[in-house]
Amino acid sequence: MNTASRRTGPRPTDVVLNRALRRLPAPTTGYTVHREHIPMRDGVTLLADHYQPTGEVAGTLLVRCPYGRGFPFALVFGRMYAARGYRVILQSVRGTFGSGGVFEPMVNEAADGADTVAWLRAQPWFTGTFGTIGISYLGFTQWALLADPPPELAASVITVGPHDLYQSTWGVGSFALNDFLGWSHLVAHQEDRPRIRAGIHQLTAQRKVKRAAAGLPLGAAGRALLGSGSPWYESWVEHPDRDDPFWDALRHPAALERSQVPVLLLGGWQDLFLEQTLAQYRALRDRGVDVAMTIGPWTHTQMLTSGLGRVTAESLQWLDIHLRGSAANPRPTRVRIYAAGRGWEDRPDWAPADAAHAWYLQPGGTLATTAPDPTGPAVSFRFDPADPPPTVGGRLLSPAGGYRNDGRLHRRHDVLSFTGAALTDDLDVCGVPVLELDHSSDIADVDLFVRVSEVNARGRSVNVTDGYRRLRQHTGPVRIELDAIARRFAAGSRIRVLIAGGNHPRYAANLGGGDAPISATRTRSAVHTVRFGESRLLLPADGR
Repeated sequence: MNTASRRTGPRPTDVVLNRALRRLPAPTTGYTVHREHIPMRDGVTLLADHYQPTGEVAGTLLVRCPYGRGFPFALVFGRMYAARGYRVILQSVRGTFGSGGVFEPMVNEAADGADTVAWLRAQPWFTGTFGTIGISYLGFTQWALLADPPPELAASVITVGPHDLYQSTWGVGSFALNDFLGWSHLVAHQEDRPRIRAGIHQLTAQRKVKRAAAGLPLGAAGRALLGSGSPWYESWVEHPDRDDPFWDALRHPAALERSQVPVLLLGGWQDLFLEQTLAQYRALRDRGVDVAMTIGPWTHTQMLTSGLGRVTAESLQWLDIHLRGSAANPRPTRVRIYAAGRGWEDRPDWAPADAAHAWYLQPGGTLATTAPDPTGPAVSFRFDPADPPPTVGGRLLSPAGGYRNDGRLHRRHDVLSFTGAALTDDLDVCGVPVLELDHSSDIADVDLFVRVSEVNARGRSVNVTDGYRRLRQHTGPVRIELDAIARRFAAGSRIRVLIAGGNHPRYAANLGGGDAPISATRTRSAVHTVRFGESRLLLPADGR
């Protein structure tokens, strides 16, 4: 079933965007847009906008989205591709923007995606193959489909798309409060009427989320912000265990184990889902799947702003090869990364070398390449859950993420800081840094936040990579993997290591009492102690 179509030529926004995205091929056709009503197996109907080129059709693309079918998704995934010959079905997922049913994040995407493909097969214009594209949640809907891939699916382009919600929310052992309370707040108000009201909510969202994140207990404080919206929020906070069956519908490891569909992965070094993008690449590569990956210097939101030109150009190139059958301009290598300080590089694989540069923590707050006397005095700090170290930059969903001046963390009394001497030569690093700590605490349940920053010749400190881990009943040395990086530390700059007991509101503060996070209010400070001799930072050497 469809409703009346409208013929569409270039819009002013399209013209402006095309000028901004000069690397894209020129539009080749006009297109029409009409509404589709797509039935699901349980009788629910989902709405979609059907972009149909008026000229030759290169292939069909399916985009499944919870954020509506207007700006920016209509432009980025609808008009941009339709104008270059692709038929696009831009669908609102269950319970959003006119689609029937109730929105339960991630829960229904596998079944609804399969039902949408069944509808595609029955259309007279369907040629027998299709591709999928999309960013973030739109990427998760692709993984849900790839868990049991339909034979007609010929290619996927997944931009910063997770396959495992547990890993994103509780993967480090502490709840990712800022990101998922913030996301729930966005979804709770995205369909407010009038639309100006929804816009006002988004303009004030960061401040409101930060205020709510400071409240206790987590469940009640979050509900006070969300009102009657986003009823799933408490269920996420209530299930911190990785093996809890609650998470089974919210992750799709089978997609990495079964699918043979060619996949292009696009990510950012400062994106929330970076570690999943890298894991997806490794899993598919190891099984011999046709997979490629590009990682740029972007945050999650920058994939639709400063990263959009490269993301769209590489997406079109991938789809042209696998759907259109074009042999022009294939990728020269599987992997393309942006190495800070050097620029874009094509690499045969993501396989960082095992060799590492070791930097030992020293008494007095310095770093050196030789180990200090292990019998010297240790250093301690007290973590107070009522006044946790604040989040400054890093891999966030919100616009506050990314590379930031983090000098104020270095100056806090509850943050240990170790800074090396100025580098005499450039230092090239690629891979996953590791911090090994001879650490103990005076209570059994604590968190550790660690960061590596680069301090330039003027003394400005900017975050490079973070790591976080909850320690329960832990004894002995601690090994924390930080976020993967590709970077040149410039000669004259200094490497800095920060160690703290929290990073709030990115992660919910560890209250120290061991109580259930959803209802905990009892707090207990923790004294952390770091001993010297074996405590060191391992920076992976660039094995190009």
